[in-house]
Amino acid sequence: MTTIIDGKKISKEILAEIQREITLLSFQPVFCDVLVGEDPVSMQYVKMKAKMAENIGIKFHQAFFPSGITTENLVREIETLNKIENMCGIIVQLPLPSSLDQQKVLDAVDPHLDVDCLSTKGSEKFYQGDFSLGFPTALACLALLDSTNLGLKDKKIAVLGQGKLVGKPVSKLISARNLNQTIITSGTIDKEKILKEADVIISGMGNGKYIKGEMIKAGAVIIDAGTSESNAGIVGDVDLESITGIAGFVSPVPGGVGPVTVAMLFANVLKVAKAHKTNNIL
Repeated sequence: MTTIIDGKKISKEILAEIQREITLLSFQPVFCDVLVGEDPVSMQYVKMKAKMAENIGIKFHQAFFPSGITTENLVREIETLNKIENMCGIIVQLPLPSSLDQQKVLDAVDPHLDVDCLSTKGSEKFYQGDFSLGFPTALACLALLDSTNLGLKDKKIAVLGQGKLVGKPVSKLISARNLNQTIITSGTIDKEKILKEADVIISGMGNGKYIKGEMIKAGAVIIDAGTSESNAGIVGDVDLESITGIAGFVSPVPGGVGPVTVAMLFANVLKVAKAHKTNNIL
């Protein structure tokens, strides 16, 4: 029997604990999601995060800018946001308009407030082993894996893809735990054999329904962090129908990694807030 890992339930539990801890603070933390332009999908994501922030006691600071803004002006605006009293987290909603220098914009976020870890300094801190703030999607993958309560010490873990948001940071977190992992990329030899022998598979390729039942071992745990557009809507890297009855645990798309990623984003905001309260800088 295959157990579906309920990301929505795990997310609610994490957010409830964050909300409890926020009530213990002596101030209300502020969070900002910078939105450029009027892309309806991006606007929907920002509204969702704004509502969630307010629900758990975090003040949402609105920062919407026209698509025609220049890189220099947007950088100046973000530098102003960095200085807002009790600001405890700033992210930039991606993708940005192609006219903007994305990395320069991301680097304008104060590294101590970079709860997405996408600035150069924020990313460097993480890969140097400072996990005080981590990539939310990678943290979500590990949280889902930990929710299965399986001992991982002797397990073979396969990580599919080495993307900036999932594969690469996931591999770093697994390495920090001294677990046995094999990274699979497009150039990996014997990838089918590695997959078939893996006790745990974490995939963030964005290759719709790539992982099928015949490719995995019985009882394997699969954390699906891939998303692709299809005629049926958003699908993950796993062909859920095909692996049902073979895999031991699987996180679905949607409803798996996604909700927990947002919870982990706010967990980062809480970490900044707690450091802010004690005048410690992350």
